[in-house]
Amino acid sequence: MSNVLRLAVVDPNDATRESLKAMLLGMDSVWLEAECSRYEFFADVIAQTHPEIGVVNLDKDPEKALDLVAKVNEASPDCNLLVVSSSTDGKLILRAMRAGAKEYLTAPVKLQDLLDALSRITERKFGKGEGKSRGCSVIAVGGATGGVGTTSVAVNLGCALAKDPKNSVCLVDLDLCLGDCDVFLDTIPDYSLTDVSQNISRLDFQLLKRSLTKHSSGLFLLPRPVNISDIALIKPDDLQRVLGLLKATFTHLVVDLSKSYNALDQTVMQMATHVLLVTQVDLPCLRNVVRLMMSFQEMDGMADKVKIVFNRVGLEQGAISLKKAQETMGREVFWQIPNDYRTMVEVRNNGVPLIEQAPKAPVTQAIIGLGNALNGEVSKPAEAPTEEAKAGKGGLFSFWPSKK
Repeated sequence: MSNVLRLAVVDPNDATRESLKAMLLGMDSVWLEAECSRYEFFADVIAQTHPEIGVVNLDKDPEKALDLVAKVNEASPDCNLLVVSSSTDGKLILRAMRAGAKEYLTAPVKLQDLLDALSRITERKFGKGEGKSRGCSVIAVGGATGGVGTTSVAVNLGCALAKDPKNSVCLVDLDLCLGDCDVFLDTIPDYSLTDVSQNISRLDFQLLKRSLTKHSSGLFLLPRPVNISDIALIKPDDLQRVLGLLKATFTHLVVDLSKSYNALDQTVMQMATHVLLVTQVDLPCLRNVVRLMMSFQEMDGMADKVKIVFNRVGLEQGAISLKKAQETMGREVFWQIPNDYRTMVEVRNNGVPLIEQAPKAPVTQAIIGLGNALNGEVSKPAEAPTEEAKAGKGGLFSFWPSKK
């Protein structure tokens, strides 16, 4: 599990509870595990859900709330208690701390105060420096056009990451109409993205993992809906909640985007750590890369996340040089994956990922290297080969200005 903190909240006042809940749902670093409107039930909620943090609002009945803090502190010492009150009375603050509260926040809670309190609790829980757990890396994989190998990259990248015992990885198939991640992994899932999104309010970490399909590589899969009619049931808000729970559960989340870059795809891209734009070195693909990048630059912070991945390098010998392609895009190529048609056909038809079927093949090593680069374990991006395919001086791109 990543260092996302799971919280449970008790506040008999509906208005203040909903206000805090809205604040928490907008934070990637926390997951709201449970909420409660009665002090009497909260100790049992903590015992059943085992959150890292319990938030107790004192205002409705300070005496009962302080008794609850002491009870939870004794029964569930691993749960860090954070109390909230509109009172700034020093005696009340002292009593709350003596009862076992780790933090005291004044209502109405300010976002920065909450972030600071959670940061202090995180440091106490995970420690500082290298021993601290990583957050979740969300990798959105999209294509410049159909047929460039987006799903192959997503599936095999997920399996390669999952082979590392330090990682826990989930793959989400967001090509809701024609996605085939399950075929690449030769699995028949019991549940789909529709099932999870429609039941997100009832899911916890254990139930979520039981809703996913686990592959032999260690990769968990959340596939696209079985029925096309179910696609309309998945809304951006539901997807955001699903991704939030997955981020709190896994160290890596790989999402195979659709080809339409619709509202659901954009929801994922906004939440992503990295956006891999998979393309080939040909005119239609490169033209779409330029077009897509123009659109991404209009989205706040999106263009900086995008990393260009050239797939099937070597397939179009003598057509367009990689140097010319980079000049045309105005961006460096982050990674290159060599063309290996025979191996890729075998793994696709057998439903076995590269890491298991052909672990020493150059294409497999390139995928592993891509995963390492995204984890920051490789400091220098892949460079274009020194021998480039020949292209005319004006070439196919004379109508686009070169960017250097």
